[in-house]
Amino acid sequence: MRFVELSGGVMSALLDGDLPAASRTAGVALTEYFVSDQARWLWRFRLGQMAAAPDHARWMARQAVVGDEGLVVGHAGFHGPPDEAGMVEIGYSVAPEFRRQGYARATLTELLRRAAAEPAVTTVRATISPDNAASLATISGFGFVEVGEQWDEEDGLELVFEVPAGQGPLT
Repeated sequence: MRFVELSGGVMSALLDGDLPAASRTAGVALTEYFVSDQARWLWRFRLGQMAAAPDHARWMARQAVVGDEGLVVGHAGFHGPPDEAGMVEIGYSVAPEFRRQGYARATLTELLRRAAAEPAVTTVRATISPDNAASLATISGFGFVEVGEQWDEEDGLELVFEVPAGQGPLT
């Protein structure tokens, strides 16, 4: 698993529904999943974040790519840079046709490795709907501890989990 930047140009092409242009700009073949309504909301949101704080772009969405052939199985990143306490929140999604094949756990592993490599990061957070059994199963075994719950305007009730950066199995 490796992460490849989703540039503003790629996200703009995806927002326009131009999958061929987005794929050419990205250098890999993106799937229809990247132009779904859910994904388009994310690209619009991330472009706004990047416009407001260009130096935060390195923390944002990346393509999750596997194999030498560059198979794009989803996207992943952080919601932004570490806050004043050193916390980053992870976000990732695997395209439906690639689910239940271990890619979510591989993506989570890479996100945790990246967080552990950043001196400013002390804590990694994951927020998950209590009804999302797949995501709850994905984080199990990585040392996450439930620390509360929150209401998200887009997603509704979410359980909040945290793990110290660098803790837990990263293989």
